[in-house]
Amino acid sequence: KIPAPVARMRELIVEAAASGDIERLRPLLGKGPTQTQVGDNGDDPIETLKSLSGDGAGMEILAIMLDVLSTGFVDVDKGTPDELYVWPYFAEKPLSSLTPPEKVDLLRLVTAGDYAGMEEFGSYNFYRIGITPDGQWKFFIGGD
Repeated sequence: KIPAPVARMRELIVEAAASGDIERLRPLLGKGPTQTQVGDNGDDPIETLKSLSGDGAGMEILAIMLDVLSTGFVDVDKGTPDELYVWPYFAEKPLSSLTPPEKVDLLRLVTAGDYAGMEEFGSYNFYRIGITPDGQWKFFIGGD
């Protein structure tokens, strides 16, 4: 069970991403020290998201956000000031410990080739989303 502020931010991200209008994410991304970490955190997070998207307009990134948020979450650093709710849940698990159903969840996000690369790398290294217990969207990052 997740706190209401976390559920609400997740819902807002899903609604914005499903709209197909990447600008609808802008009010959710924050500003200044509370700005959501995306990519290299350039001056404009929306432009950064567009640059990460294979289509250049951000549609692919919106689809990835929806896919990531369709998986389960994991509560990381529970009870500490660094506590975060992270999607997908398997971002915090050793790949070698994934059950067959968890591997299917992972393969909904990445190709078998990507998965093999992750096994070689040693951990999940695709996109993940983190939200603080008070509902702040902390990051949307890929890689390790």
